[in-house]
Amino acid sequence: MFDNRSSYRKAHQKKGLTSFDITVKETNLNIQADTDLSSMATQAALDCRSHIEAWIHQHPEFATSLSPLPVPDIAPPIIRQMLQAGQAAQVGPMAAVAGAVSQAVGEALLTHSKQVAVENGGDVFMASDTETTFAVFAGDHSPFTLRAGIKIPVQERPFGLCTSSGTLGHSKSFGRADAVTVLADDTALADASATSLANRIQSPADINPTMEEGKAIPGIRGLVMILGDQIGLWGDLTLVPLK
Repeated sequence: MFDNRSSYRKAHQKKGLTSFDITVKETNLNIQADTDLSSMATQAALDCRSHIEAWIHQHPEFATSLSPLPVPDIAPPIIRQMLQAGQAAQVGPMAAVAGAVSQAVGEALLTHSKQVAVENGGDVFMASDTETTFAVFAGDHSPFTLRAGIKIPVQERPFGLCTSSGTLGHSKSFGRADAVTVLADDTALADASATSLANRIQSPADINPTMEEGKAIPGIRGLVMILGDQIGLWGDLTLVPLK
């Protein structure tokens, strides 16, 4: 979702990790790990895209539906994950694709790296044994952009932090929020929920009721919603100034 991708990626680099980028067709990932695992990450991304492309070929509605779809038992794990996330957030499964790919690639790398971060268009899968601060990016006119960060305390398990916007990027959105960020254990769920909640914000008055709707989605552990100079914050995260 981010037009200023290089600035965002630079702002969330973790000390002591090796950073590298991979590109597989339309998928561009920034990855941080103990060592450069480009070949393994590329293969994992190829596997993800193969499953998704094959499923879309057999089920074209998977790519176009804006509403939840049933979850068949025969579907590959990444397809079931996307469908389940869409059902939980009440959106189509492709709203979860960036988060699902981030998580699948990250989990594949965890067999060779104790810490892993995979960022896919602002949607991040993270496994870390230290607290993590993510830079806020909510557009060039937001007072929070690259001046504030979302600090996540040390987590016992990997997590996803995903952002959707009605004013930035190329993803489909029906809202006007500059940024809606969701923290969840499941990165696909965080991605789909960010899309769903961003769709509901048309004015600053929508932030509080949308926060309540987000809290009700099982599996969500934190929320940040920004429109202009108005911000809502809830959950297992804090807003901090960036140095």
